[in-house]
Amino acid sequence: MEININTPLSEDVIESLKVGDSVLITGTIYSARDAAHKRLVELIKNGKELPLEVKGSVIYYMGPSPAKPGQVIGSAGPTTSGRMDAYAPYLMDLGLKGMIGKGFRNEGVINSMKKNKAVYFAAIGGAGALIAKSIKSAEVIAYEDLGAEAIMKLYVEKFPAIVAIDCRGKSIYKRS
Repeated sequence: MEININTPLSEDVIESLKVGDSVLITGTIYSARDAAHKRLVELIKNGKELPLEVKGSVIYYMGPSPAKPGQVIGSAGPTTSGRMDAYAPYLMDLGLKGMIGKGFRNEGVINSMKKNKAVYFAAIGGAGALIAKSIKSAEVIAYEDLGAEAIMKLYVEKFPAIVAIDCRGKSIYKRS
């Protein structure tokens, strides 16, 4: 069974999700990778405003390729999430509710997810062209100088993902 969810994510929705659930996400999400996360955390540490709305948001750890003529975006597959582990708790403390990527997360991230009621979704590596079909608009909103690592605001419809770690810390990567 697939569960349709919309952004921004509410705590009620997050609490209803269980590890292994298949979801289809509709709404605004943001893409950001490690270089952008480093800059965001520097802003947080210096008490400065962030270039995106974090509260209730979902960040997709995406490795986009350039769009071909007539496309919104090129292939848009997930990148390894562990590179964001040092930064993710700072964003969750500000209200980030969802992360999408591939691979396991460290205990610090999982503890922050439990504390802040957040969820980690896995996107299927190697399915970037299929995932790109769910992205209906894409706009660079910060750090254009980072190229593929710039922060993008994406509008997605029925973006396919799996709950890899739920807000209780249950994980598809660990037997419990």
